[in-house]
Amino acid sequence: MKDRVLLEVAVGSVDGALAAHRAGADRIELNSALELAGLTPSAGLIAAMKQALPIPIIAMIRPRSGDFVYSDLEFDVMRRDIDSAIALGVDGVAFGILTRDGRIDVERCRVLLRQIAGGPIGRIQSVFHRAFDLTADPIGSLQELMELGFTRLLTSGQAADAIAGATLIGQLRKAGAGRIEILPGAGIRAENVAEVIRLTGCKQVHGSFSKVDEHSMGPLGKVRRMVTDSVAVRRARGALDAG
Repeated sequence: MKDRVLLEVAVGSVDGALAAHRAGADRIELNSALELAGLTPSAGLIAAMKQALPIPIIAMIRPRSGDFVYSDLEFDVMRRDIDSAIALGVDGVAFGILTRDGRIDVERCRVLLRQIAGGPIGRIQSVFHRAFDLTADPIGSLQELMELGFTRLLTSGQAADAIAGATLIGQLRKAGAGRIEILPGAGIRAENVAEVIRLTGCKQVHGSFSKVDEHSMGPLGKVRRMVTDSVAVRRARGALDAG
């Protein structure tokens, strides 16, 4: 029997998390504001999902949209949010911090990783998110992440999507040599998820599988938001299982 490919789904709501789990997700990346590529979820959302879901939850730690160069106060917010997420029982946190010249902010990442390691409930997974895809030296940046001790790297291979970046993702996987997990993400759909795994050699994949929900709110007119498409998640799970 072949190994099961792990399917991580990025969600932005209670309903999205429950739908993804029921459709076959193995792990949840919990966010708010998927339309902004994910921001830090509220404490209430984390607590509710830890109570409702039996699968691992990775909490996004991103205090605002835009770039990944943070002020001292924003960094303090990230530290507080990590403490809160760990206290609520998350299985991991995802964050990314860069310097103004597009390098990994090693010192600030080290501070957060030490904070995570000192948490009250054992080892918390640490994920460096797609801020990585803005770095100028991907192999050098990967080396820094390994030296820091990150569990996992989420990346599109510095391309618009994981298919276009598959060659670099495969190179990162080989360069990681088992010291860090490589998680392909961006543009993942049921139609291409098996191809991403074939091209990269990775054993896990990340996608939001979201769609636009638009409906009328009377005087407010039409309201649009991004929601998790459980049908798309189920199809992706099926494609991965079929190989």
